[in-house]
Amino acid sequence: MDILLVGSGGREHALAWKMRQSPMVDRLFCAPGNPGIARVAECVPEVKADDAEGLARLARELKVGLVVVGPEAALAAGLADQLNAAGIPCFGPSAKAAQLETSKAFSKAFLERHDIPTANYGVYDRVADAKEALSVFRPPYVIKADGLAAGKGVAISPDRRDAESEIERMLGGRFGSAGSRVVIEEFMEGEEGSLFALCDGQRAVLFGGAQDHKRAYDGDLGPNTGGMGAYSPAPVFDQELVLAADRKIVQPTLKAMAAEGAPYKGVLYVGLMATADGPKVVEFNARFGDPECQVLMMRMAGDIVPHMLACARGDVSRLPAPEFKPQTVICVVMAAKGYPDSPLEGSIIRGADQDFGPHVQVFHAGTKKRDDGTLVAAGGRVLSVCAEGDDITQARERAYAAIRKIDWPGGFNRTDIGWRALDRD
Repeated sequence: MDILLVGSGGREHALAWKMRQSPMVDRLFCAPGNPGIARVAECVPEVKADDAEGLARLARELKVGLVVVGPEAALAAGLADQLNAAGIPCFGPSAKAAQLETSKAFSKAFLERHDIPTANYGVYDRVADAKEALSVFRPPYVIKADGLAAGKGVAISPDRRDAESEIERMLGGRFGSAGSRVVIEEFMEGEEGSLFALCDGQRAVLFGGAQDHKRAYDGDLGPNTGGMGAYSPAPVFDQELVLAADRKIVQPTLKAMAAEGAPYKGVLYVGLMATADGPKVVEFNARFGDPECQVLMMRMAGDIVPHMLACARGDVSRLPAPEFKPQTVICVVMAAKGYPDSPLEGSIIRGADQDFGPHVQVFHAGTKKRDDGTLVAAGGRVLSVCAEGDDITQARERAYAAIRKIDWPGGFNRTDIGWRALDRD
């Protein structure tokens, strides 16, 4: 069949790379795509990822048999709803179901309503009320913008003064309408990881886990980002934790969403905190994480397309569980200097598309090509350098060896990706 992939980041390049390997795929299109994706798919750069009407029209014109949605913006814009109305299978939830990600206030209320374990919280739209509510919580304070903020709308403040400043910034317009409300949460002690499930509206099949690094700089310092690196498997996800998360969180979430008239189809990303009281929900995302998707696509042993199609058509029951290679895969994000606040664009990148050997893949994110073919930075997170190895040490060595071969003075990366797994070893 012909397939349309929506998006232009490292996540979408990894999806395109994996989907291109499927014998089910005839032509693979991507809107808008990027220079890396263009090597494995036909890009349609004039149609943007948040243009739901344009994407639905494109899917009809191309007569595709499946649309795979990468970024959250397309889901929030109602792309899945338009495709479903047109009879085109879509791997991605409706706008109503995607509220699990697009509104943290909705998500927290949903979790509370269905007694699914998460942190205590409050929702506020006035600065004075939010500041007053800090008295209910203990430091450090967790403050989140309610809406979509590209992974940057979370602040962990060590003291009340810093927390009040974050409240003022968020409610003062730092994230536009996404910050018109803030959620203040109890700080949860434990180790965080990302668990994924493939969902058909009624059932969910687990799809592996990963652990990412949100802070911009080594030592988990600096501002929160969309993600500076990830690895899989994550040691925090032992069998006991995964089974508990499936029983207490994933399956009840699918059942409750269906009961509320918003059956969830696609991939459900559950940000988990492994606490002394068991797994608790940090947040939901309505799509694959970035850069978690990159490591999962490299680790997956089989064909991803049948699983996506089964989710879109509403029946995953006949498919075998997804299988993953035993090797460890690590991803190190190379970002433009100034990221996440003011990334510098236009710097020249050399060597990103060379052959790094069978164990390394470099996925493009914020890149573009000039008229003369020169590759330049065109975003915050620019490249995802991924490598597999027999263990975290070997995978990490291969990833950083590849980074040293890329000539990009305008970029930077963390040098300690995977430190939690290394500490366990």
